[in-house]
Amino acid sequence: MSSTRSRPPGLEPGPVAQADLDAVADQLGRAPRGVLAVAYRCPSGHPAVVQTAPRLPDGTPFPTLYYLTCARLASRIGTLEAEGRMREMEERLAVDDELAGAYRRAHETYLAERDAIEPLATHPAVTAGGMPDRVKCLHVHVAHALAAGSGVNPFGDEALDEIGEWWRSGPPCL
Repeated sequence: MSSTRSRPPGLEPGPVAQADLDAVADQLGRAPRGVLAVAYRCPSGHPAVVQTAPRLPDGTPFPTLYYLTCARLASRIGTLEAEGRMREMEERLAVDDELAGAYRRAHETYLAERDAIEPLATHPAVTAGGMPDRVKCLHVHVAHALAAGSGVNPFGDEALDEIGEWWRSGPPCL
């Protein structure tokens, strides 16, 4: 992004430090691709969400603007997914107009943030995580909620509320 004014809350200005890229590589078990910024840090200080370029260095479109890297948080979200939360959320989306409106606004925010970096020639009616009509990946919604701040992505906020203080159990987050 060209100016700090257009940055969502939590996005760190400037190039990503090599130490952060190394930490993300350790978290993912592979070298990260297309990282533009650290978008959220765990209370331990480690990156937990990174902002990824809309296109990877090889030109491949990568619509997941906010990518969750914290393994502990990803595991907790995976448990919610395995318990069927996405299906429950999607069922509520179909009958709750207020929730559907909030979810559509999250989708529009996500598209605007991504397109401010580089518009993708993808179908504009769908963003990451199934927005605006489906709930496909809670990891994306939690990453979006952490990067953009509370109140932006209703399903990301809901999952975070359910998970609680994920960083408090076990050894320090990596």
